[in-house]
Amino acid sequence: MNLSTDGLIIKEQNIGENGRLVTVLSREHGIFRAFVKNAGSIKSAKGAATRLLCYSRLNVFKGRESYIIDDAACKEMFLPLRSDVVRMSLAQYFCELSLCFFPEELPCGDGLRLMLNSLYILSKNSKPLSLIKAATEMRLMAICGYMPDLVCCHECKKYEDENMRFYPRGGILLCSDCFDKGEGQSLNTGLGVTAALRHSIYAPLERLYSFSLSGDGGELFELAAEEYLLSLSERSFKTLDFYKTIR
Repeated sequence: MNLSTDGLIIKEQNIGENGRLVTVLSREHGIFRAFVKNAGSIKSAKGAATRLLCYSRLNVFKGRESYIIDDAACKEMFLPLRSDVVRMSLAQYFCELSLCFFPEELPCGDGLRLMLNSLYILSKNSKPLSLIKAATEMRLMAICGYMPDLVCCHECKKYEDENMRFYPRGGILLCSDCFDKGEGQSLNTGLGVTAALRHSIYAPLERLYSFSLSGDGGELFELAAEEYLLSLSERSFKTLDFYKTIR
């Protein structure tokens, strides 16, 4: 069976001298793995189009036990990322998150849009890395069914509080009158960071990165999102550790 799909290469592994095994994130088929024959050949157009972080049009043959990419045409390579090791490492972290959370061989349109949008904004170099990272983490968790309850205080339903606290382990907010009822560690996200957390999961996807934070707000936003993701995943990410090392 043959299929054609647009897909983002989120992982690559060389097989033998000229072969390559790639992991693809696609709209219709979610995550799938496919072999690329003669990918190392200089004359192979599909070799360049199946490198890490390439968004390509793929023609795929589906056999009994494996997929084989017959042809590939690159639509976007996100070239600016390849000359910036810090931004490239953050992009690779997003790829590892995709591998961990997005479904295999099931539709994943919002997941692909999120990844493409995050890579595009990373390439533009127009937003702080802390904002891009945190907004992507929060939205990814929401897409995958782990949306926190950030509408209002979990107890009294108060919407705004200058000392609103976010509880990463429970994914809830508690106001200054109710914070003693919370369990686990919390972060005082106040008005600005609480608004950023809400925006990251409730805003239209095309406006995900359309906001800013002043002062220390970006660092606190990043901490809140990372703590929430790590508390749910209950695992570490090598690409995240590397990103923190070189940042």
